[in-house]
Amino acid sequence: MIVGYVLALLAAVASGSGSVLESIGVRRAGAYGGSALDLVHLRRQWVYFAGIGVDLVGFACAAAALQRLPLFLVQSVLAFSVGVTAAISAFMGTRLATAGWAALGVGAVGLILLGLSAQPGPAKVLPAAWRWVLPAMALVVGAIAWYFRRFDRPWAAQVLGFATGVGFSVVGVSARTLDLPSSGWAILAEPAVWAMILNGLAAAVAFALALQKGGATAVNAIMFTTNTALSSIIGLVFLDDRVRDGFATFTVAGLILAMSGAIVTAHYASQAKEPARTARLSS
Repeated sequence: MIVGYVLALLAAVASGSGSVLESIGVRRAGAYGGSALDLVHLRRQWVYFAGIGVDLVGFACAAAALQRLPLFLVQSVLAFSVGVTAAISAFMGTRLATAGWAALGVGAVGLILLGLSAQPGPAKVLPAAWRWVLPAMALVVGAIAWYFRRFDRPWAAQVLGFATGVGFSVVGVSARTLDLPSSGWAILAEPAVWAMILNGLAAAVAFALALQKGGATAVNAIMFTTNTALSSIIGLVFLDDRVRDGFATFTVAGLILAMSGAIVTAHYASQAKEPARTARLSS
């Protein structure tokens, strides 16, 4: 169980760090505030691909943690990567209001409550038909990203962040229900593997589009709030994720505090001012 917690924390640190690197790459490429075609310029931005690499390390840690811990716990820990993003952004000069840091503290309390309430164990195996629904969800995420990419409005970043959260939620559910076959080649026929690949790619594209229209901390908060809420419901209702006896109140309170902390952080992060020094670092 301790190994699962450590892996989840490493995944949060990697995800938050990767988001900052990807955001810097988008801005350096001149794609921030531009069209979807401007993302082609990212091919020359090594810092963006470094962020993708860090994200992949985080994904591997999260997938390993999901084999040991319930979805509602791991995804809530991952949601705290918004705090990692905010801390790194603050170090680079973007000022987050005191209330924003207080909100992160509230979210941290929520994570502690969730950690105390979670019951480790494997997930329930999904029926064969539902296992093939998961890869198909990539079409839904891709359709949302394709349609809303054209809108140059603040709410477009929020919708794209939501789509990213849905995509990564499916990735989490797939990792939680993954049953590795004994044969190496048999893994190619495993729907959960394709669900992780396809939804991961669709979510990555939606996230890049969202970073064109909004700041990394705000987009991250929306993404992980969606991811945490959706994954927790699916895990508790359909995957037999369990709460320790007598700790149901801790779980409810922990989820509320963790998600509200991320939402309030997003509010203050969207109002944070970026000084000229940070702007030069991103240019």
